[in-house]
Amino acid sequence: MISIATGGIRMAFKQILVPIDFSPCSLEAYRVAVSLARFSGATLHLLHVIDRRALEVAREIGLTADEIDEKSLHATARRRLREFLAKETDGVPADRKIVTGLPFQEIVRATRQEQIDLIVMGRYGGSGELEKIFFGSTAEKVVRVAPCAVLSIPLAESRRPA
Repeated sequence: MISIATGGIRMAFKQILVPIDFSPCSLEAYRVAVSLARFSGATLHLLHVIDRRALEVAREIGLTADEIDEKSLHATARRRLREFLAKETDGVPADRKIVTGLPFQEIVRATRQEQIDLIVMGRYGGSGELEKIFFGSTAEKVVRVAPCAVLSIPLAESRRPA
């Protein structure tokens, strides 16, 4: 368990949620969360959300069912999360969950369901600039409504493209 004292208040983190979209920034957040969990004895909860809006747009522009098969998206996400857990967590208790929905809503829902104490997430995800202009970033929305502390991780300077 990790405790952080702020203004005379102690916050203990036993359950850490890490939303993963496989972007470089979410992978950086994952590394930070693993370190925090290893140090504190916390359990990690990895969450990947298949964005319902992206599926709807794909259908609207005429992609075939084979090209947007939700089952194959789940299978790919499951495989990638399993690969993460195998090589990165090394003794840190962790589980994984894959859902379809709106990312910020599903993150907040998982936070409540799993009684999460801390969300560690990338500041920027895999979505494009246009989506951020119209909808705002997922991290920004989560910070506004999450019922727990949120640690927003920028991409490490050494990992940023030149």
